Amino acid sequence: MLIDNHNRTINYLRLAVTDRCNLRCNYCMPAEGINFAKNDKLLTIEELKTLSGILVGQGIDKIRITGGEPFVRKDLMELLRYLAKLDGLKDISATTNATLIGPYIDELKSLGIKNINVSLDAINKATFERITRRDQYDTVHNNLIRLISEGFNVRINFIALDGQNTQDILPILELAKHYPVSVRFLEEMPFNGGSKTFQKIAWDYKKILEHIREAHPDFYKLESPSTSTSINYKIPGHMGTFGVIPSFSRTFCGTCNRLRVSATGDVITCLYAKPSANLRDIMRSENAKSNVEEQILIAVGSRAKTGFEAQEKYRDVFSNSMTSIGG
Repeated sequence: MLIDNHNRTINYLRLAVTDRCNLRCNYCMPAEGINFAKNDKLLTIEELKTLSGILVGQGIDKIRITGGEPFVRKDLMELLRYLAKLDGLKDISATTNATLIGPYIDELKSLGIKNINVSLDAINKATFERITRRDQYDTVHNNLIRLISEGFNVRINFIALDGQNTQDILPILELAKHYPVSVRFLEEMPFNGGSKTFQKIAWDYKKILEHIREAHPDFYKLESPSTSTSINYKIPGHMGTFGVIPSFSRTFCGTCNRLRVSATGDVITCLYAKPSANLRDIMRSENAKSNVEEQILIAVGSRAKTGFEAQEKYRDVFSNSMTSIGG
């Protein structure tokens, strides 16, 4: 087992397979995009497979595949086929914008990979296109409904953006009324490739809950795992649930069980911290397995206690884009 320096068990890996994305969401990066990593700087599929095996051997039992948009990577399914057979791995999931997942849905289902998070920041088409700067709404909506209809465990991640999409908070809850999905509202974070900075947000998780309570005063809180980043609720009569994720307020740091590895091999122990090591060159050198294990132990053994502590130490961390640090 991986135990950090604050006695927290680390068993959950967010593994980015690419920093590229086919959308240009305005809260994530500038309109012109960012300087994406060159292909030789990205971990290969074979390296991702080897790294996954090493980390599962150290105690990771849950892996979420992220990006960028993971399905822009043409060889992604090769990695997922490997993970589906990896002894000791209990949970494989993916986060996607649902633009490209359609051709892979059948195989994902056959592999038993059914936990899918869909990033969807608007239920209104015009609002969606304004935020993403792309005409992909119909594709996303169709793939979302297909995932739900075919029995996937779908969670919708909706970032509350002041002045942009908060009018969609209540309408998107209609999905949870009619379908067994979880709609989760996230606070905005300033990881946008330097396109803007802020020290506070108008729509924190408390305001989101107040807004929902005005329309649904009878919602009630659900029990959640201690490591959950989401505070979850149920509206009577709704098939699904909703939650709030205090990603900027950071109320969940005390039970954090997550480790991130970026598409270029950076080990990130907290979103608000700088990378503590890079595994790419280690993976391409002799004694890769033992050296990777050692770097992981060092990283896990020197984590910040909270995101606020990490932010205090790494004040320029907000210059990053979310697509480059693995979502």
